[in-house]
Amino acid sequence: MSGTGSRSRVVTRTARAADLAAVLSLVRQHRADAHAEDVLSGHGRFTAAAAGFRRLLEDPGHRVVLAVLPGSPAPGGDGGGEVPVGLAVLGLDPLSLVLGHPQVTVDLFVVHREHRRRGVGVLLLAAAAAYAEQNGASHVVAAVGGHEAERQRFFARMGFAPLTTRRIVPVESLTRSLAAWQRGGVPVPAPRRPVARRRPLLRGLPAVAEG
Repeated sequence: MSGTGSRSRVVTRTARAADLAAVLSLVRQHRADAHAEDVLSGHGRFTAAAAGFRRLLEDPGHRVVLAVLPGSPAPGGDGGGEVPVGLAVLGLDPLSLVLGHPQVTVDLFVVHREHRRRGVGVLLLAAAAAYAEQNGASHVVAAVGGHEAERQRFFARMGFAPLTTRRIVPVESLTRSLAAWQRGGVPVPAPRRPVARRRPLLRGLPAVAEG
């Protein structure tokens, strides 16, 4: 992807099935930045990703948004004269729908490293805000890794406040922990008792006899 172009030329649109290659390229970059370069490698994984991408596009509870720079793509590339420079996967939080207070989630947010600090991320968030308005949502919630300092700063500048801490565990590791707990090898932590406050020592007051 070229590093040229101005922020005024970038536009956002809903992704289509033909955008799979561009979407996977941006996802790979996101995973590489998170030190997980092996994602989507191999024909089998690519086929599974294609099927999953089609299901995602057809899911009424999600929207895949691409930020594109009009122009000539790399030689031999697809995209109808567009260069994809950003990606956002938007969703509707199921629990918020049950509670009657819809929230839009930004489940994936990627700006190509050669096109950062040019307003691409702002345009993607504008698409998220529009999606929220269309669905009657009052909040937009973005998932940001604790190690992503640049991304943390960007969302903070856009008014996002800390909400919660998410933890992740491989299923195999969780299964081992559950099996060890069932065998009694992993004690369940006892609930912490509140620290009792000591009564202040009153000096100079006469003792009162209890009768």
